[in-house]
Amino acid sequence: MGKFEKDARELLEAIGGKENINAVTHCATRMRFVLVDDAKADKARIEKIPTTKGMFTNAGQFQVIIGNDVATFYNEFSAISGIEGVSKEAAKSAAKSNQNVIQRLVGTLSEIFTPLLPAIIVGGLILGFRNILEGVQFGGSTIVENSPFWNGVNSFLWLPGEAIFHFLPVGIAWSVTRKMGTTQILGIVLGITLVSPQLLNAYAVNGTSAAEIAKNWSWDFGFFTMDKIGYQAQVIPAMAAGFLLAYLEKFFRKYIPEAVSMIFVPLFALLPTIIAAHAIIGPIGWKIGQGISFVVNGGLTSSFAWLFGAVFGVLYAPLVITGLHHTTLAIDSQLIADYGSTNLWPLIDLSNIAQGAAVFAIYLLHKKNKKEAEISVPSTISAWLGVTEPAMFGINLKYVYPFVAAMIGSGVAGMVSTIMGIRANSIGVGGLPGILAIRGTDMAKFVIPMLIAVVVPIILTFFFRQAGIFNKIDKVDAAAQGADFTMDTAILEGAQEAAKTKIATGTTVKVASPLNGQVCALSTAKDPVFGEGLMGQGVMIEPSEGVLVAPFDGTVSALFPTKHAIGLISDTGAELLMHIGMDTVKLDGKGFESFVKQGDRVSLGQKMITFDIDFIKQEGFSVETPVIVTNQAIFQPDIVGNLPRQISSGATILTATKI
Repeated sequence: MGKFEKDARELLEAIGGKENINAVTHCATRMRFVLVDDAKADKARIEKIPTTKGMFTNAGQFQVIIGNDVATFYNEFSAISGIEGVSKEAAKSAAKSNQNVIQRLVGTLSEIFTPLLPAIIVGGLILGFRNILEGVQFGGSTIVENSPFWNGVNSFLWLPGEAIFHFLPVGIAWSVTRKMGTTQILGIVLGITLVSPQLLNAYAVNGTSAAEIAKNWSWDFGFFTMDKIGYQAQVIPAMAAGFLLAYLEKFFRKYIPEAVSMIFVPLFALLPTIIAAHAIIGPIGWKIGQGISFVVNGGLTSSFAWLFGAVFGVLYAPLVITGLHHTTLAIDSQLIADYGSTNLWPLIDLSNIAQGAAVFAIYLLHKKNKKEAEISVPSTISAWLGVTEPAMFGINLKYVYPFVAAMIGSGVAGMVSTIMGIRANSIGVGGLPGILAIRGTDMAKFVIPMLIAVVVPIILTFFFRQAGIFNKIDKVDAAAQGADFTMDTAILEGAQEAAKTKIATGTTVKVASPLNGQVCALSTAKDPVFGEGLMGQGVMIEPSEGVLVAPFDGTVSALFPTKHAIGLISDTGAELLMHIGMDTVKLDGKGFESFVKQGDRVSLGQKMITFDIDFIKQEGFSVETPVIVTNQAIFQPDIVGNLPRQISSGATILTATKI
């Protein structure tokens, strides 16, 4: 009998048998299953298997944590089940069958736009700044009209700023081919054909008559013509063309001999795609845009304008994703020409503000995640300056729920703006500076919908995350977020002030293991709040004994009433949180006993909490315990030694260095 044969057989039965497994593979620490029906997996039974150390579902995969011996376990599981493993990519592909359409769409958008984020964020910030230079008026003229210097700066910033969005289809087509594993240079060439200078710029299409396009901007093939129209800043045509190119390349590679594939595969894949992009994909996009323009114009002139304000406010952000929002500029211009002002631009401006507010809420929720802050902070600034693509593609669409919160907030603000009859004298200035484009009699009134566009998305983003609404990847453990958590404010503030002002930079605090057991990477934690580092960085310990001791000399700054989590502050100001188990707050203190109270002084190795591991597992809960440094703005945590490994309480697992 193999080392894990009994446990592997038990896991096979607990997971629903061979017939419930669609695909299986493994990584460094986990068995990764794609199940036919996740509900058939008996999680309580799996928890009791000695070899398993927890489980969770992510991206359509049911993952069972095994540890260092996962490769051996996997081989024995395959022998018992008779199921051959697949590659990780094949498992991911199979896992998509467990994802709904929205999850697949968001996942695809995320994979395509993630490599483009640095350029989009920089371009968004620069365009927002140019919006101010070109739109803010002093004494009847703009900044660029008053100052030769700022006019020169504005002109120069077009190069890195607006150029990024003009040529965005090049990046999108490249990223699609990168995701699909096809020839990336063909994606770049395809993208260039969508924005070539030989084409009529997409920004100029709405101001060019059909007659002029037919005369000067079309290819004449004798028995048919094709418009020479570019797709600058457009997302959908570039994505659709990119996927068509990738699928054609894969198709022809199957049938064209390898000896001549380098010649004919690119030719047969690229040329039909370019033709389709200009003859079918692009024109359909413009027809959709024209239809939207007609609906918008009708809504603005109807007796149900207030309802239109709400609907347009909700739907404008999705229009930005498609690139069709450019069609609204023509309507705005015509309204200003006919009536001297437009009530459409205020709605657009409010949508900018709402998307920025939702990103700002994510920053507040995830502020300990420094890597994400590098995206969320500039994205917030960019959106509040009128350019929302970095916010939407960088953060809001990734999590979904802030995007929905922003849409709702924009809808409410848009309805209020329309009811109040707010109009703009000009267009182009977006975000918070957009108030400067509002006609003078409406400026004071516009503050109300602006506040709504900020407050409502922030509140809804917090609510949706807490309630798990529109939220599949960022669910919050109420205990981890402090729903039943009381902090000794005096202790905390005093320690923080001391750490900032009295502790010398470079001071290092050694953090000893508070438990006996196996220490693993924090990313293996089942709860994404811990696994993604949202609460702080550190390690995760699978305890072998239910005794939690002090990891250093310090003070108890927090103790949950349910005794399942405790916060400490070292004498040098490092803050540590130890959370025993996942969702163990639901035990209401059963199985836990504390030997300290909030405000107590503790010494290294002092017993603080005991817990009944068997009882906790019998109740269906994991005992994995994150140990994290929560004040990373002051102390930099670093892991000591290799992970995973067995560790005894008192052995150093982390250091926290004063920044």
